[in-house]
Amino acid sequence: MNATPDEPSGGHGVPRDFDVLVVDDDTRVARINAAYVAKVPGFRVAARAHSAAEALAVLDTRAVDLILLDHYLPDENGLDLVRRLRERGHHTDVIMVTAARDLATVQAAMRLGALQYLVKPFTFGGLRARLEAYGALRRTLDTGGEAEQAEVDRIFGALAAAGAPNDLPKGHSPTTADTVRQVLRTAEGPLSTQQIADLAGISRQTAQRYLKLLDRTGRVTLALRYGETGRPEHRYAWRPPTPG
Repeated sequence: MNATPDEPSGGHGVPRDFDVLVVDDDTRVARINAAYVAKVPGFRVAARAHSAAEALAVLDTRAVDLILLDHYLPDENGLDLVRRLRERGHHTDVIMVTAARDLATVQAAMRLGALQYLVKPFTFGGLRARLEAYGALRRTLDTGGEAEQAEVDRIFGALAAAGAPNDLPKGHSPTTADTVRQVLRTAEGPLSTQQIADLAGISRQTAQRYLKLLDRTGRVTLALRYGETGRPEHRYAWRPPTPG
């Protein structure tokens, strides 16, 4: 996330709203997405655009913090627009919001630096979670200074986990899920269910429920450790996202 020299600023230590450019070829969808953005505290819609040319015209006249970008535009696709923005010195953050779900497009978006990829159709909650994670991340980065490894891990993991709470099955707590994820991310090696429960401050049965969920979604690796007697012990380790 890079800031342009003329990026909006709220001053030292003063919380500010993040300006968002909503880009979608469908005027109705753009209007809905803009309404979603306006409902999230800390965010405001700077402008709406319905083509790559319109988006470029906006960015040539004012700075924005974030672009919600559709891939299917009438004059060029969203990824080509991102390439052109970078070539012209625009380092505005991008979240792809699109019906394009082929893996080649997703991978290209990652390589171009898109922070998130939200597939249509989506709910307000799905977009809100990503905007809130982005806002928290930007406020952390805007403070400057240096970070220890744990802080770096938290920063890189913040957006990746942004949509998880909305996808949890009924009866699962987003706070508990995040705590279990954080225990696994910061562990120096595989942990047993009981170790994870102790570190997370939850019961062993609760830890098992969340670990089964993470295992089903491919976010942990599971191995068995055999002792001299008794059943083998399950040990879990965090599986980071596969690089593009």
